[in-house]
Amino acid sequence: MYTRARLVVMAARPLARASILRPCLVSRSPVLRRVDHAALRRSNTWRAWASTIVAPPPGNVAPAAEDVTENTIAEEKDTGHFEVKVNEAILFFDNIFPLKIINVLRRNESDAELADLMRRFDSSRLGIMDPMRLVKMAIPEDMPIKVTEILPRFKDGGAFVKFRYSSELDPADIESTLKKRLKEKPLKPWFNPFRGIQARLVRGTPWLEDLHRYPSSILRVEFVPAEVGTTPETLPEEVLYSVFRRYGKIADIIPQAADSKEIPKYANIGFPLLRDAIMARNCAHGYVVTESQGGGAAGTMLRIAYVKRVKGHNIWNWITSHPRIVFPIVAALLAGFSVIIFDPIRQFFIRLHIQHSFNFSESSLYKWFQSHRQSFSFRGRREQWDNLSGVIWNHRLDVISQLREWLDVNSDNFIVVTGPRGSGKVEIVMKKALENRRDVVLIDCKPIVEARGESSMIGRLASAVGYRPVFSWANSASSMIDLAVQSTTGVKAGFSETLESQVTKILYTAASALKDVALSGRSRKEKDGSSSEDAWLEAHPERRPVIVIDNFLHKSDEQGIIYDKISEWAASLVQNHVAQVIFLTSENAYSKPLTRFLPDRVFRTVSLGDLDHGVAKKYIMGRIQNEREAAEERKEKEDENKANGAPNLRGLDTAIETLGGRLVDLESLARRIQAGMSPRDATDEIVTESAVDIVKMFLLNKGSDAVEKKWSTAQVWHLVKGLAKDSSLIYNQVLLSPTFSSSTSSSASDGEAALESLAAAELISIRSDRGHPRLITAGKPLQQAAFVRMINDRVLVAKMDLAQENELAKIEAKKIAAAENELSLLGSLPRQTGESAGRIQYLLVQIDTSQRKIEDLDKQMAACKKVLSEEV
Repeated sequence: MYTRARLVVMAARPLARASILRPCLVSRSPVLRRVDHAALRRSNTWRAWASTIVAPPPGNVAPAAEDVTENTIAEEKDTGHFEVKVNEAILFFDNIFPLKIINVLRRNESDAELADLMRRFDSSRLGIMDPMRLVKMAIPEDMPIKVTEILPRFKDGGAFVKFRYSSELDPADIESTLKKRLKEKPLKPWFNPFRGIQARLVRGTPWLEDLHRYPSSILRVEFVPAEVGTTPETLPEEVLYSVFRRYGKIADIIPQAADSKEIPKYANIGFPLLRDAIMARNCAHGYVVTESQGGGAAGTMLRIAYVKRVKGHNIWNWITSHPRIVFPIVAALLAGFSVIIFDPIRQFFIRLHIQHSFNFSESSLYKWFQSHRQSFSFRGRREQWDNLSGVIWNHRLDVISQLREWLDVNSDNFIVVTGPRGSGKVEIVMKKALENRRDVVLIDCKPIVEARGESSMIGRLASAVGYRPVFSWANSASSMIDLAVQSTTGVKAGFSETLESQVTKILYTAASALKDVALSGRSRKEKDGSSSEDAWLEAHPERRPVIVIDNFLHKSDEQGIIYDKISEWAASLVQNHVAQVIFLTSENAYSKPLTRFLPDRVFRTVSLGDLDHGVAKKYIMGRIQNEREAAEERKEKEDENKANGAPNLRGLDTAIETLGGRLVDLESLARRIQAGMSPRDATDEIVTESAVDIVKMFLLNKGSDAVEKKWSTAQVWHLVKGLAKDSSLIYNQVLLSPTFSSSTSSSASDGEAALESLAAAELISIRSDRGHPRLITAGKPLQQAAFVRMINDRVLVAKMDLAQENELAKIEAKKIAAAENELSLLGSLPRQTGESAGRIQYLLVQIDTSQRKIEDLDKQMAACKKVLSEEV
């Protein structure tokens, strides 16, 4: 008898070890099993799980044979089969051990240990938690059998019990008695309280293998010959059902395919319950189906093996087999994940960008510094700069007042500020009109449309509105994945997004953030605080953020989709009263894209021109005075000032008249005068630089960019010569000239498109009257002076005239060729009638007129060639 302490230890050891190893039970790696078994071989835990019992035989049982010896056990293990003598049979008890745990705890028992199993069984040394105790309890005490050997099958969760019985008994009766007993008094182990122990008679020859083959609910039943040299029968489903149904409910019987040439023939039998499949495999393996049962004259032996059910790859196999369904679903899930996770973060950063939360100029320290700046040493310079800027602001005071008035009034319309480049549109709007507003966002279209590649363009647009994080690089990788998927499946996965969809996503995420910013100042204490969001926004235009879109329509021919999306987004903002939008543009065709999204609206437009002569003079004088005093304070130009004295301002009025009132040109003039140049010399240098730039960009540019332009060199020269003589040209007269109406250049065949492109490039300016173009002038006064300077260059004039006359000659030659072809057609008629005489005469006159023009052009070209040959 074991002591109480020994029983407690035996009961606790298996449970503790099972709980420790439970996380590892999922893995079936051979390496893991070897490691676990090696650790278990050093312990005696298995003894408590592999004890045996004996039911004392009654008096009518035959005399007991000698006990099982180690030699018998060793022989059975080596052959893999039981040695069953006369009056011996085998029972298989299932549900003795838990399957998953035993797969890990399984060990290779030695022969001595298994022999000791029976000796311990005879002495009834069984613990309370010992699984073999269930076997003892399952065999009735009055059953006339003698247990001679017990072989645990840890892998199958059961045990083989070999017993000896009287010759007067039938093993089938013993099986039925045991089944009835277990049905009336079920024994349920602690690890499976829903299924009791089952016992069945082993009818075949069980295979005592210790391979790494684990139970499965599907059995592969092979039909092999019962004797050497005989041919087995392929058993039908009815025979297989009658053989295996006694072990449990059968889910399906799948015979071998008729066209399969695999030998031996087989059939697959599926059981709903794994324990039933284990029982059938251990009891029916090696069973011989006789002739009376349909097994043929020599009988057919059943060789049974587990069919490994592949479950882990079913989902993966379905995914790989249905890419046209899976990839769009995955793309939609990724898009949804991005919206759920990243959109709130991006809206947060956009709000910070709109409210300038991280802007140092909005901090209290910076504002204090600004309010006390007069006490610092650079007070004089700052005050003078403010006074200098005030000269310009006073000139634009009406424009500033108009913009402020429009922003404070409820409106669902655009505000458009037009003017040539360098007229100070951004400064007027940002520094003066929006001086007291905080929630202002400036979106400059120029760096966005000039970006190289879609990724860079998306990154710059996102940076302009504060949209982050932005994964612009991810779209390139997604495009490659889409290309690979499309090449293999024939359908796009939808991972990559188009430029249009990405721009739309950024802008409308910004719209949500703008609405949050507009509503952030709403308070329930206000009179209309309880009204709806839309009604509150409509009633408080001063609370709305202001979006300033600069350089609108810059290079509109290249990136029209960007401007369309920005226009559509801006229209939704103003219509929903989320924000007020101001467009800053130098293009006269701004109304076309804007009208598409706000039809039947007359936009609120302000046009900025050049500064007046008096304002321009004050500006230059102030700049010069400011720079002089700043240099004296720094003592950087003290010696120069002593030597040269004050700058020479003689001829300043003439210089201003030449350059006009463009701020960029006035700034350049002021710098040169401060550097010591006279106004006349500075003006000559500025005009010369402008003339050189025009020649390089419009006349001698033969590179790849020239192919994309819609004008020809002859057309540009025609305008230069005309504007050098007159300050303006009549629009329609220019269009009717041969250079524009009959250009031989394919890219400049449309005269109106050529003029619009030159106006967009600011070489010329088109003035309209009553809605239609009327006059053509130089883009700015500086260019007018540059045109005159270009005309005074004999070599340039000769070269350009030669090119223009050559084109005109080609135009006249083309007319002659067309007239000759028509005359040839008329001459081929079989009969000349009086009606065709007028047409023939007209064509002849046309040929004569064009020929005379060609002769005159040849003389002019000869003169130009002479000039070019004589000049160095």
